[in-house]
Amino acid sequence: MAETLQGRITFINHEKKYAMIEYLQGNKKKTVKTSVDEKKQKELKTKKLIRKTHHFMTGDVVSFRIKLSDRGDRMVAEHTEFLYNNALDALIDKSHINNRFLGYLKQADDKFFVKEIASYLFFPVPLSPWQLPPTEKDLNEQVVFSLENTDKKEKIFATLADNKYIPEFREAVKLSKAKTPIEAEVFKITPHALHLNIVGDKIQAKLPFDDAVKAGDKIKVVISYLGKNKIAVERL
Repeated sequence: MAETLQGRITFINHEKKYAMIEYLQGNKKKTVKTSVDEKKQKELKTKKLIRKTHHFMTGDVVSFRIKLSDRGDRMVAEHTEFLYNNALDALIDKSHINNRFLGYLKQADDKFFVKEIASYLFFPVPLSPWQLPPTEKDLNEQVVFSLENTDKKEKIFATLADNKYIPEFREAVKLSKAKTPIEAEVFKITPHALHLNIVGDKIQAKLPFDDAVKAGDKIKVVISYLGKNKIAVERL
């Protein structure tokens, strides 16, 4: 079995799903390429070759093994696994005091990220289902963001301070704050739930199944919870 080594990620290309690891072998400093493909990580976890998946960042200290590439022309790293990141720990500590950071908005495939301005760490930016996605002119521009889910490093993400939402969501916010009764239409019924249109057909919610209700019926509800990713209603 190949020796397990330890090194630090010095460069990442999220779009092409690879990273460069710098490590010491003897007294010589070396670099080796590794995959940071999320699908491949899930496969490794399923096979119990790594303990957990991770969104890799510059500065991550990782363990890995060296093997010959499939093409047989160079050595590459495999079974790359996150160990720790001191720069990330410092940002998490700062977020507990002042959770406000500067970074640059990036896009890889159809996903958005922010690159923190001082550490160059990348954080995913998941979008709300009611959020207008950033445009091409927003990319590479400086943004203000906060860090969320900091108690779980492998699931940490960023929330932009300046988000734009569809008009229906802004209307739902007003209705929620005022606790305004809403006449919602049942557009679908499943064995466990009534599916309702709350504001047009863009803001939708569910109620428990009721066999006395038919598709097309109107039900009076009030919004009991409205977050960036979830809505809950109560029947009046």
